[in-house]
Amino acid sequence: MAEQISKQQEFVLRTIEERNIRFIRLWFSDVLGTLKSVAIAPAELENAFDEGIGFDGSAIEGFARITESDMLAKPDPATFSILPWRTEAPALLACSAISRCQMVHRHILIRAMFFVAP
Repeated sequence: MAEQISKQQEFVLRTIEERNIRFIRLWFSDVLGTLKSVAIAPAELENAFDEGIGFDGSAIEGFARITESDMLAKPDPATFSILPWRTEAPALLACSAISRCQMVHRHILIRAMFFVAP
């Protein structure tokens, strides 16, 4: 863990523990704006803030070729939300999807989210 975490990260980690959140969905979008997600356990979130969560970008439309498929989902603690209508109360965080070339697709997710919920 980095030596200093932001106050927003501290709030997210504390809230997840206090509310007994069982899993966190990390949302990102493909280049067409279709939402994708990766679910992680609360114990993985601190590392996700620091290093991101790896996934195969070649499996996502328009992200990467097979030879360049290693990507990271980096969660943004400012987008933390809890789904109150779900009985297991998962938490959500929007992410930047970053390739080795540091191509960031988060702006597509943000546009898609504002289109769905103006």
